Amino acid sequence: MTRLLIRGGRVIDPAAGFDALRDVLVEDGKIAAVGRAIEAGDAELLDATGLVVAPGFIDLHVHLREPGIEHAETIESGARAAAAGGFTSVCCMPNTIPVNDSATVTSFIVERARRYAVVNVFPIGAITKESAGEQLADIGAMKEAGAVAISDDGQPVMNSRVMRRAMEYARSFGITVIDHCEDLNLSAGGDIHEGVSSVRLGLRGIPAVSEEVMVARDILLSQLTGARLHVAHISTRNSLAMVRHARDLGLAVSCEATPHHFSLTDADVRTYDSNYKMKPPLRTSCDTEAVVDAIAAGVVDAIATDHAPHTGSIKMQEFECCPFGITGLETALGLALEKLVHSGRITLPHLVKLFTTGPAGVVGLDRGALRPGAPADITIFSVDREWTFDVNQSQSKSKNSPYHQRCFKGGPAVTIVGGRVVWKVS
Repeated sequence: MTRLLIRGGRVIDPAAGFDALRDVLVEDGKIAAVGRAIEAGDAELLDATGLVVAPGFIDLHVHLREPGIEHAETIESGARAAAAGGFTSVCCMPNTIPVNDSATVTSFIVERARRYAVVNVFPIGAITKESAGEQLADIGAMKEAGAVAISDDGQPVMNSRVMRRAMEYARSFGITVIDHCEDLNLSAGGDIHEGVSSVRLGLRGIPAVSEEVMVARDILLSQLTGARLHVAHISTRNSLAMVRHARDLGLAVSCEATPHHFSLTDADVRTYDSNYKMKPPLRTSCDTEAVVDAIAAGVVDAIATDHAPHTGSIKMQEFECCPFGITGLETALGLALEKLVHSGRITLPHLVKLFTTGPAGVVGLDRGALRPGAPADITIFSVDREWTFDVNQSQSKSKNSPYHQRCFKGGPAVTIVGGRVVWKVS
C-alpha cells in the first residue's frame, strides 16, 4: 500500500467549507484522512508548511490539439503543462483534426490520455458534425465514450434552430452545452476589439456586441429548452449582466472567465505582437473590471485558461494572418492570485472554488474535493513565492504567450494526481 502524508499545510476545501491548518493522508491513490497531527508510520512525508493544500484544480477549457495538430501540442505535452500549472484535470475542446464529433475520436482521446497524460483528461465532444453548424453530432454515443460536455468551440453555432435542437438533445442526455458566443456576421474579418486600439493600429475590429447578441440568444434558448448552458470565455460587461439576470431567473446558465480577460485590455496591444491576438479579443478596461466584479460577486463559476497552443511558424505571421489564441495553463494561477487575491477583490477560498468545485459543477465531474475516499488529486501552491515565467522553459510544445518574463508572486508548488506527485517546483 502506497501512502503519502502531506504535513502542516493550510487546507482549503470549498466543497466542505473547510479552511484550517491540517495534515492530509493519501493511501492507494485516495484521500484517507484530513486532520490534526496524523500519524502515518512509514508514509512518504511531504512538508507543506507555509503552503496551501487544495483539491486538484480543474480547467474546463483547453486545446490539446491531438489528434491532427501534434506539432503544436499533444495530449502528453499539454498534460505536462497542466501539471506545471497546478491542474490535475483538464477538459479538452473538440476542434482537432478530425473533429471530436464521434465516439471513435472521443475513445481515441480517452485512450491516449490513459496511456500518456500525467493528469486527468476529459474530452468535450462537438455539437455538430465537423463543427460545421449544420447537422448534430452523435451526442449520446460521445457521452457513452467519455465526453463530459458538448461544444463547437472556435466555431459558433450560427443556426438558431440547430442550437435549439442541440440543447434539447443535451438536456435529454443530461450534458452541458458549452458555447462559443460569437456572431460571425458582426465579427467577420476582425482581429482585435473594435475601439481606440483597433483604429490606432489600423486593424479591423471585433465589436463587443458580436459576443453579446449570441449570449442573449443562447440564454433564451436555454430558457426554452431547459438545457444547461455554459458561456465560454466571457469577456464583456453586457454579457456578464445577461448571465447574472439569467441566474436571477433561476436558469441553468453558468460562465467562465480567462486570466487574460481579467489581466489585460486592448490598450496592451501596443504593437503588432500576435501573442496578444485571441478570441474573444482583449476588451476595454471597463469590460476587464466588469469581469473582476462578476468574479467577486459569484456570477463567474470558473476560471478557465482557453489554452490554445500554436507553433511559432504559424503564430508569428502578420497580425491579420495569424491564428487566434495563447497558451495559458502555466500562468493561470499566478495571474489569478495577482489580480484577484493580492488586490483584495476575492478571498483565497473563493479563488480555490473557482478552480475546483466551480468547474466540477459545470460539467458534473466527481472531482474537486478532499473528502475521504475521493481521488487523491491535490494542488499545493504558494501565495508568496516570487518567480518569473519563461516561455522557453514551458512544458507546452508551443510558446505563444504574452506573459514571457512576467514576474509573479505565488504559484504552483506540487501537483498530485491519483496520489502520485506528477510535478514539483524545482
